[in-house]
Order: sequence, then C-alpha cells, then structure tokens
Amino acid sequence: MPQWVEAGVWGLAGGGALVVGALVAWFVRVPRDVVAVVMAFSAGVLIAAASFELVDEAERTGGLLATAAGFLGGAVAYVLANVLLARHGARHRKRSANQPTESEQSGSGTAIAVGALLDGVPESVVLGVSLLGGGGVGVAMLAAVVISNVPEGLSSVAGMKQAGRGPRYVFGVWGVIAVASGVSAALGNLLLDGASPQLVAVITAVAAGAILAMVADTMIPEAFDRAHLYTGLCTTAGFLTAFVVERLG
Repeated sequence: MPQWVEAGVWGLAGGGALVVGALVAWFVRVPRDVVAVVMAFSAGVLIAAASFELVDEAERTGGLLATAAGFLGGAVAYVLANVLLARHGARHRKRSANQPTESEQSGSGTAIAVGALLDGVPESVVLGVSLLGGGGVGVAMLAAVVISNVPEGLSSVAGMKQAGRGPRYVFGVWGVIAVASGVSAALGNLLLDGASPQLVAVITAVAAGAILAMVADTMIPEAFDRAHLYTGLCTTAGFLTAFVVERLG
C-alpha cells in the first residue's frame, strides 16, 4: 500500500471518531456533565500530544527558531479564522447548547461546518506527516485524535439537535469532515514526501500551534461550562495518559 494511501486511511479513522460521537449523541441522550468531563480529559490528551509528539520533535529536527515561528504562526492563523467564523455563528460549535438556529443567525450552519473542518485539518495533516519517517503512524497522536473527536462529535451534535438541525445536515457535516480528514492526511504525506526536515518541522509546529489554540478556544470552555472546578483535574488526567502512551509507545 502506498504510504500516502495509508496516511489517508489513518486520517479517515481519526475523522471517523467524530461520526461515532455524532451517532451516539443522535440516538442516546448523554448527560452534559459526562460530555464535559470527557471533553476536559480529551483536551489534556491533545495538549500532551502537541507537546511531546509535535513541538518537541519539531524542535529536534528543525531548530528552536523555526519551531517557535511555526508554532506561533499556526496559533495566530487558527485564532484569526476562528474569530471570523465566530462572527457568523460558529462560536459555540462544540457546545451541547447555545448553538444558534438558522433563523436566529443566517449562515450559522455553514459557519459551524467550516469551523468543525478547521478544527480537524491540523490533526489530520500531522497524522499524514508522522508516517514520513517510515516508522508507522504516531500512536500517541492517533490516540489523541480519536479520544478527542468522540466527545467533540457528542457535544456538537447535541447542540445541533437542540438548534433544530436535521439528520441530513448533521451526518452530512460529519461525514464530509471525516472524508476531508482522510484527504488532509493523504495530502500532508504526499506533498511533504522528500521535503527537508526543516520544512516538515515548521509544518508540524504550525499544526501544533493550531491544535493548542483550538483546545484553549473551544474545548476547555465547553468542558468548564459543566465540569467547573473538576476541569483541571480531568485535563491533567488526560495529559498524563497521553504522556504515558507516548513514552511506552
């Protein structure tokens, strides 16, 4: 199997976790407190993955200056895009409540879909890039993506249902995003195959910055909204779990 095809499969698997979460939320009423706890745990997992799988590796191969520039650039790019989408109704796209209906804010459905895609692309690109060394997909990063995407699908779809969006919209959005995740991973692997270690390091750092900004801007607020003072403990548990997986893997 060509490596870029393998990358696409792993990206699709990561994105498919969103669909799993969406299916659960559509057919089962999951308590918001449970979703919040899992979201906080997932935030810790992603923070650990960004730290040890991405930034640390990028610094070792590309140097501190390139890594810092890429990391900050990724965060700035994500925040600017997120601000634009928030103005069009996607501010609460991961929330299990408070999502606007189309009648309340025209175009909010499209903004939420684009915002969800924005959240998933950096993770998928990293999965594709992780295969370039020939050692297989990054296990810790894959676990982080899957673990974080399930509660993201849960929370977002609960909010979509409450806002009156139908199954065609809901599963259309998450299905497209799952496919886009696979395509992003495949393209990340294909386009960066043979690139210099420095360039790969910068791209990895950009993705890490975007992931960390996404966690801070969307996942932790949703978790804290329900978990409150337990958010920090749950996030710490997620961080430690990912760290252990990374060291044992």
